[in-house]
Amino acid sequence: MAATYCMPAEWSRHDATWIAWPHHEPDWPGKLEPIPWVYAEIVRALAPYERVDILCHNEHVRDDAQRALDLHHVARECYRLHLQPTDRVWLRDSGPTGVHDVHGNVSFVRWDFNAWAKYENFTRDVQVPLAISAITGLVARDAVRPDSGAALVLEGGGIETDGMGTMLVTEEWLLSDVQVRNPGLDRAGYERAFAEYLGITKTIWLGEGCVGDDTHGHVDDIARFVAPGVVVLAHEVDPVDDNHRRSLDNLERLRCATDARGHALQVVTLPYPRAVIMDGARLPASYANFYIANGVVLVPTFNDANDRIALNALATVFPTHAVVGIHAVDLVWGLGTLHCLTQQQPSALHRELV
Repeated sequence: MAATYCMPAEWSRHDATWIAWPHHEPDWPGKLEPIPWVYAEIVRALAPYERVDILCHNEHVRDDAQRALDLHHVARECYRLHLQPTDRVWLRDSGPTGVHDVHGNVSFVRWDFNAWAKYENFTRDVQVPLAISAITGLVARDAVRPDSGAALVLEGGGIETDGMGTMLVTEEWLLSDVQVRNPGLDRAGYERAFAEYLGITKTIWLGEGCVGDDTHGHVDDIARFVAPGVVVLAHEVDPVDDNHRRSLDNLERLRCATDARGHALQVVTLPYPRAVIMDGARLPASYANFYIANGVVLVPTFNDANDRIALNALATVFPTHAVVGIHAVDLVWGLGTLHCLTQQQPSALHRELV
C-alpha cells in the first residue's frame, strides 16, 4: 500500500526556514554575547534564497533580533519575527517535521520532545510545533508509538532522508543502552513509525554518532543525503582520534547498504576539523551539520585547514547551489551548529492523487 505521507529531502523546495533567536545564556556559558551576531549572519546568508521565520522568546528578544538584523542590512521583507516563548533554540529537534501527503500538500509531524532527557525546563519547547502550525495554518499530526499508542519521542536531528523512502538513523540514538526516548521500542517498531509518519520503506542503521554529541548519536553530525543515492559521511582518517573507529564502522555500513530503490549508495567523505575543545570538553564540531536551503548550502567552519576541503567537497556535490561557510567555533559551544538550529518548511507539490 502506498504511503500516506512522505518526508521530502532537504534539497526539495522550501517555503521558509524556521529558527529561534538565542536568549538562554546557559546554552553558551560565558559566550552568549557573540551568538546573536552569528544568527544574524545566518539570516543574511539565507535571505536572498528563502524567507526566514524567527521565533522570539519575548519582546526584548524580538527587539534584539531586529537590531542585529538591521545592522547586518537584512531586508525586513526577507524575514518575519514571531513572539513565541522557547526554552532553547534547537528547532531541528523541538520543531515539527514537514511532510507531503498524497496530493502534495504540506503538513507537520509533531514528535514528543523531552529535551534529550537532559533538562527539566522544556515545557515551552514542547509547544513550538503547535505555534508553528498556528502561524502557518498547516496541520500538525501527533506521532505515537506503534506498540503502545503513547507519544513518540524523537528529534529531527536524528532522521535523514533522501525523499524517496530511505532513512538514515543511528543505533546509538535509538537502540543503545544510553537511549532515553522510548524505552522498550525496538528496531522494527521504529521502522513501522518511520513508515507511517514519514513514508520510509528502507531504514539504514548506522552505528555511533560523533564524539562530543550529547544527543546520543544524532545522524546530522555524521551522515547526510545530498542527492538520491549519494551520502556525505564525516570520516576521521587519524587512527588515534576517537572518531576514527566510529566513522570507519559507518563507512563500511554505508558501502554495504542499498537504498529504498535497491541501488548501492555512493559515499563521499568529508574530513573532521581538528578537535574543538572548550573547558576541557570536546565539542561536536562536524562539517556534516550543514543546512540545505533553496539555492544555498550553509556549512559550519572552524578556523581549520580542513574548512576549505569540506567546502570544496560540498561544492562538488551541490553544483547548482552556492556553498557558504558560517563561522561556528562559538556556536558549537552550545553543542550544535547550523543544521541543529534550523528547520525547513517544505513547499507544496500540488500533485494529483493517482
